[in-house]
Amino acid sequence: MDAHLARIGRLDDKLHAFVEVYAEEARALADAADRARAARLPLGPLHGLPIGLKDLCDIAGRIGTIGSKMWAARVATETSATVERLLAAGMIPLGKLHMVEFAFGAWGTNAQMGTPWNPWDLKRQRVPGGSSSGTGVAVAAGLVPAGIGSDTGGSVRIPAAFNGVTGLKTTFGLISLRGTGLLSWTLDTIGPLARSVEDCAALFRVLCDAPPDLPEQLPTGRLDHYRIALPDRAQLPDFMHPAVLEAWTAAARELEKLGAHVVPARLPDWHFDLARQVGMIIASEAYELHRAYIEDRRQPINDAARARILGAQQLAPGEYAGMLRQMGERRRAFGEWFRGFDALLLPTAPLPAPALDEIDEMAPVPSSLTRSANYLGLCALALPAGFREGLPLSVQVIGRPFAERTILEIGQAFQAATAHHRPRPALTAA
Repeated sequence: MDAHLARIGRLDDKLHAFVEVYAEEARALADAADRARAARLPLGPLHGLPIGLKDLCDIAGRIGTIGSKMWAARVATETSATVERLLAAGMIPLGKLHMVEFAFGAWGTNAQMGTPWNPWDLKRQRVPGGSSSGTGVAVAAGLVPAGIGSDTGGSVRIPAAFNGVTGLKTTFGLISLRGTGLLSWTLDTIGPLARSVEDCAALFRVLCDAPPDLPEQLPTGRLDHYRIALPDRAQLPDFMHPAVLEAWTAAARELEKLGAHVVPARLPDWHFDLARQVGMIIASEAYELHRAYIEDRRQPINDAARARILGAQQLAPGEYAGMLRQMGERRRAFGEWFRGFDALLLPTAPLPAPALDEIDEMAPVPSSLTRSANYLGLCALALPAGFREGLPLSVQVIGRPFAERTILEIGQAFQAATAHHRPRPALTAA
């Protein structure tokens, strides 16, 4: 605990990952964890390990901002189910991590609270990915061994991609949202970010309402019994970066070497059009959640976050209900498409992390490959897949609903056969 707190003290003025560090409390809990171990008391499966929390996981009696300066003094009245489960497993909260305001934004920016600094480039600020921006940065920089994020349209996987770590988007409903700051009650999911598949699996086991059927150690051997769909490259968005495409095809070749049957496949023609539908569903539900103040210009709300939520006003009467109905129909149709496969391999983000001063905050570019998994009710695992000019690249293994074991086993085999997840950003100059 002292080592992590010292690292936070040395690096976080630059990286700006933490909203609040629980230094005194964390040391006290670490001391209690040592005493419990020395007394040979029963210990949780993650006893004494530090964890960072996205600042939408409430802790009763503590400040919880949900990424908004408007709530800089908001004191939570209940503890989220996520925090309760982590505490029961023996983990020690190190503090709260920055995020995009109201969790609505994929670049990771937050003008009011401050944007975390992607640790892979200390000279020029690059986007950290959102909305779990602080979590991605903190894990990549070694400020925490693991962290909690949320994923409504890619908010675990995009920070994992831009920061070179592993991130698990869980099936909707597997992890309770009680005591969590909501963005979309239809699509929100909680998920871990860590430096390996094994660490994500360890967190996943303790976070679920119904513990998954996962072995204590994930296998690292052959993948001969898996069929993995590889979509037609021509179907991908036309703004894909060449290095991302190279990393994706290289990952497919590696999975083939491990014995997986990588099968060329054509996704339904509407697959990548789902990103817009996700954006409108999120905007509509977020507007309902925040309608009391979202149009109040006196409130210190980021212009981009406000504009995204107010996009719900473009919806015609009944359009939201129609989108939900169509979502159910397309989930059934995609279930039929997926019947012949165990997983789907896609890039995670379409480009390496761009410079912060080069982006259009309103462009949904970073979530163009991730939102469909939320819309279709799937699970997904973002994996480091190489580098381009010192910046991480990533692929995602997407599985059917409740198929976390499948994607974790595929991801574990991939990481055991490659070294993409091992490099760390050089932070000695920070």
